[in-house]
Amino acid sequence: MLRQSIRFFVVLACVFTLAMPAMAAELQLTGVHLDTCNEEEGGQPDFKRPMGASCYVLRGEVENPGRKPIIDTDVYARILDASGEPVLQNRTRVGSIGDVAPGSQPFALRLTVPAGTPGPFVVKNAKARGFSAPVRTRAADDEDDLLPLERQVAVN
Repeated sequence: MLRQSIRFFVVLACVFTLAMPAMAAELQLTGVHLDTCNEEEGGQPDFKRPMGASCYVLRGEVENPGRKPIIDTDVYARILDASGEPVLQNRTRVGSIGDVAPGSQPFALRLTVPAGTPGPFVVKNAKARGFSAPVRTRAADDEDDLLPLERQVAVN
């Protein structure tokens, strides 16, 4: 009876280990701050800016302490205006930084903030979460998975 129970738990553990989906990994973010976009990053002079929105870039460092890359990494943060109100209503996911190699590296995300939102802005509870294996289909293995506007944003 004991031998049968042990065998059952070993088989059950193997099934769960093999059938487990990609595990989420939390990554540490440091030095996170919000800057206005410059001309090279798609920022526009005031007279060319479309009414209703302003371009900003969220920059910082992401740390992957593991030995394997983290895939499909999303960044989450609360961005507050001068009065303490959220800049991005009803959401904390601010964007994706793609794959994160082991070690520390800079990241940058383009954000659109409603025009007239009073600054300065405060970034709170910034964190990143990715996966140990792909969780979605990629366009091609040799292509960068970032959108064209995201490719324009300078990481440094």
